[in-house]
Amino acid sequence: MTADVLSRVFAALADPTRRDMVARLSESDATVSQLAEPYRITLQAVYKHLRVLEDAGLVSRPPGPQPRPVRLEVQAFDLMDTWIERHRDRVEQRYRRLDAVLAEMKGDNYEQDHRDSHRSRREAAHHPDDS
Repeated sequence: MTADVLSRVFAALADPTRRDMVARLSESDATVSQLAEPYRITLQAVYKHLRVLEDAGLVSRPPGPQPRPVRLEVQAFDLMDTWIERHRDRVEQRYRRLDAVLAEMKGDNYEQDHRDSHRSRREAAHHPDDS
């Protein structure tokens, strides 16, 4: 069930107008007409965008007479945050493992180069042409 809700949330935020509405609502609640002001779309189109955001659980409008404020719902953001952080943690763990392997390889190369350098100096010190 969480995956379905998460899919609806991400699908709702796929539209730039809806993302802008969410960004504006993060500043303060607004009525539908206030939300509609900057867009060159019909009020009906604004209502359709709001319906998608409501169905995804991103916004709500309390029951009652018009004008009703549209407000963000934090639960949807918590759900996205949890999903993103889980994957961020996995990626960071992967990179830490890779960093450890690279550091180990670099250390091995340093030790090998150091041994080779030391051997070259010994061989040069006892070179047969030097006799």
